[in-house]
Amino acid sequence: MTKILWKCSDEKLRKSNLFKFENFLKKKYGLNHKDNYEKLWKWTVENSAEFWKSIWEFSNVKGQLGNRLIQFSEIFYKNEFLSDSKLNFTENLLPKNDNSLAATFISENGYKENKTWSDLNVDIIKISKLLREIGIKKNDRIAAYLPNCIETMEAFLASAAIGAIWSSCSPDFGTKGVVERFSQINPKILFIVDKYFYNGKEIEVLSRSKEILENIPSIEHLIIVPYPGSDISKKKFNFKQVNVLKWKNIFDYDEINMNFELFEFNHPLAILYSSGTTGKPKCICHGAGGVLLQHVKELYLHCDINPNDKIFYFTTCGWMMWNWLVSSLALKASIVLFDGFPMYKKDDLLVEIVNTENITLFGISAKYIDALRKSRITTINKFNLSNLKTICSTGSPLSKDGFNYVYQNIKKDVHLASISGGTDILSCFVLGNLYQPVISGEIQNKGLGMDVDIFDEKGNSIKNKKGELVCKKPFPSMPLKFWNDEGDKKYKDAYFTKYGNIWHHGDYAEVKDSGGFVIYGRSDTTLNPGGVRLGTAEIYSEVEKFDEIIESLVVGQSWDDDIRIILFVILDTKYNLTEELIMKIKKQIKKNASPRHVPYKIFPIKDIPKTKNGKIVELAVKQTIEGDQIKNLEALVNPDSLNQFKNIKELYEKND
Repeated sequence: MTKILWKCSDEKLRKSNLFKFENFLKKKYGLNHKDNYEKLWKWTVENSAEFWKSIWEFSNVKGQLGNRLIQFSEIFYKNEFLSDSKLNFTENLLPKNDNSLAATFISENGYKENKTWSDLNVDIIKISKLLREIGIKKNDRIAAYLPNCIETMEAFLASAAIGAIWSSCSPDFGTKGVVERFSQINPKILFIVDKYFYNGKEIEVLSRSKEILENIPSIEHLIIVPYPGSDISKKKFNFKQVNVLKWKNIFDYDEINMNFELFEFNHPLAILYSSGTTGKPKCICHGAGGVLLQHVKELYLHCDINPNDKIFYFTTCGWMMWNWLVSSLALKASIVLFDGFPMYKKDDLLVEIVNTENITLFGISAKYIDALRKSRITTINKFNLSNLKTICSTGSPLSKDGFNYVYQNIKKDVHLASISGGTDILSCFVLGNLYQPVISGEIQNKGLGMDVDIFDEKGNSIKNKKGELVCKKPFPSMPLKFWNDEGDKKYKDAYFTKYGNIWHHGDYAEVKDSGGFVIYGRSDTTLNPGGVRLGTAEIYSEVEKFDEIIESLVVGQSWDDDIRIILFVILDTKYNLTEELIMKIKKQIKKNASPRHVPYKIFPIKDIPKTKNGKIVELAVKQTIEGDQIKNLEALVNPDSLNQFKNIKELYEKND
């Protein structure tokens, strides 16, 4: 049974950007879909060239719109959009230059800093001038090892302003992980923070630069950024091999005017990295124009962001959602950047920020929603949240319990938009919209212009069955290339080996009659007991209902020429994994999922291996218990956690 949790009011619908966009298309192309999202989506994928051009025109992108809307190629990823158009990404993210609020930084300890649009313009122009003076040119790479603060955003936009290529890692990455990523792209400059804070602890970073510089000889300049609200550490470091600058010295320049150079639509903007859990992280290079159009479309039409809205996404600058958040500036919205532990001293710290900062869009991970639910946090009567219009959830599948929790305990009248895409496309394949209701457990629909479908193993389109998420037609935010990828081998291997010339994303998913999507997790961790494909999310959603269990991890273990399901659980300290609890877990999974989902064995653990972005790494656990080599431990924030999965003798015994 589908359960509708929320519908947009007719009054709000008529004022929405999506409604305005439909009227824009009606005048330009004679469309008349009358609030029918499916029909609108169909037009956008059947008229791809006109659609992406209309996004440029409707959102008033600054630049030169050319005549070549799509340069066709028989090879999927070589189709080029707007190849004779030009723009400057940064100019489009600085649509204002006045004394109204543009950005706010808040640290876990409550330190707060505001910047106006005028401040941003001046700072970014000065940083750009410095970069040019020290010899940074178009296509040079700029690396940043920085927290989620205003300085990071300014450095990124200054880089894009002059046509340099940005790449960032958050300071929770270890030195080896940073070297492994940045050494592949040969940056000329490194921005580095001196320290950061997490859960009340000060963590020193600057000393790591010695090893980074020794292993990345291309770095010629080091710019040291003090953590906001603090002075640069007085500890002395010897940086003989590079030119060292301090952040504050950048602003000695008097120059505050700039003519933004226009670059090709497909000029490289940024290099992001795959998680690296199956080998060396892949360097995914994205283009400025494709990213801008996708983000404007998603933020403006799908999330209904307007000028002077306030956007707050809990992220680090090592995750694609940071880029998505920063792009909100293009819509004249202001953004809030938070750095630190999201539950420092109080479980509802982020919700409190939403309240005090009058946030209109609040972005979080499904795991964070589940953590609030587990902590039994109820903020619906504690905070006003009257300005909050949208809650976005991503990072992992949001369960029905997570959907229900938001409406029962955070806010009843809110658009809960579960979204899913990836670093690969720096945007979303499926996400929310105001034309359709929010149904418990479902992502509302495909993104406009994204020809998303679900395929079975033979490449047939299927509905109401689980299969592989694919995209059947090209789109502007496809990666330009993978760095150091001769003959595009890594690129083709990543997306085009399973279904030929169709983008295979690697998500195990299902599309419902409603048009809504359910994501069951990565298909490389899909369970196959008895040859039947099962999603890990279906098991997680049942296990997470138990008060005794804080978190869980499920893998498929190869056994007797088949796969058997193994469940690991982190227990609340008040409980033990008794036979009674084991039977309760199995019974509930059997009842609410299926007998095939019932784990063969259940074990208690203390920690779960995760990437820097908080994603559970089931594959590394599977490889550990099966004795396989794990190719890249540095991708994990807690690699030592894998030790607890070694030599568990019960894993190699038949069940009693």
